[in-house]
Amino acid sequence: MDLQQELIQLKPEKEFFVGIDSDGCVFDTMEIKQKECFCPNFIKHFNLQVISKYARETWEFVNLYSQTRGINRFQAVITAIQLLADRPETLARGARLPDIQPLIDWVKKETKLGNPALERYAAEVKDPRIDMILSWSKAVNVTIEELVFGMPPFPFVVDSLKKVGERADLMVVSQTPLEALTREWEENNIDHMLRTIAGQEHGTKTEHLKFAAVGKYPLEKILMIGDAPGDLKAAKSNDVLFFPINPGHEEDSWERFYNEGIDRFLNGTYKGAYEDALIVEFKKYLPELPPWKTK
Repeated sequence: MDLQQELIQLKPEKEFFVGIDSDGCVFDTMEIKQKECFCPNFIKHFNLQVISKYARETWEFVNLYSQTRGINRFQAVITAIQLLADRPETLARGARLPDIQPLIDWVKKETKLGNPALERYAAEVKDPRIDMILSWSKAVNVTIEELVFGMPPFPFVVDSLKKVGERADLMVVSQTPLEALTREWEENNIDHMLRTIAGQEHGTKTEHLKFAAVGKYPLEKILMIGDAPGDLKAAKSNDVLFFPINPGHEEDSWERFYNEGIDRFLNGTYKGAYEDALIVEFKKYLPELPPWKTK
């Protein structure tokens, strides 16, 4: 069965629905994955050794410390290469950036931005530039499997999911590969709390919410929990509620969700001034411009 069909066929079992991002939101895995798995492979596979310092700074800005935090990995490659192309250090060191136009073309027409879809595309176009990107993405997955394990959820996550899960269907809404998501939730023995897990193979986060929840629950009874602007966008694209897990303040955010956010969501006093104030605070944590442009 098509993975999106699985989401479409989900039927409500409870009155409310909560979508939850995983990396950086439930698990403190963003830093180790981006700094130790994605970025070293980015430098290696795209031959960026001569500007490795700037490639790392750019990659971390795109994926951790900006408005694009949590972006899909292939969109991250495009954004990082475009930012590097605009940096004077790249020109000064004579660095040759890869031609990513085939990736840009693919991302424009494909929503299931994962390795399975890219493998099919690579077989179809037989383009060495796409093969290089696929090799990078596969290497990232191998490194994550080797390096990222034993990562428990943030404090207050399990308590929060138990509390809200009494009245809400819970689903992971993520752009991480399904295999890694399943492994991390099973490893911590909390997968049983979920109706299902949606990863990058299921489409965008906006599509996850649209197919799994919208039209099945009243909009004011659907909540997305996330730590990145893409999570907020997915919620607001579907006109549903959003609870932010603030980057660098994850424990405080989950404690607030447990102590007040859940009750407000379930008793109908969440939407409006309360949610608006949370979003205003959330947006302050992640800048749009990189530090090398604001110095």
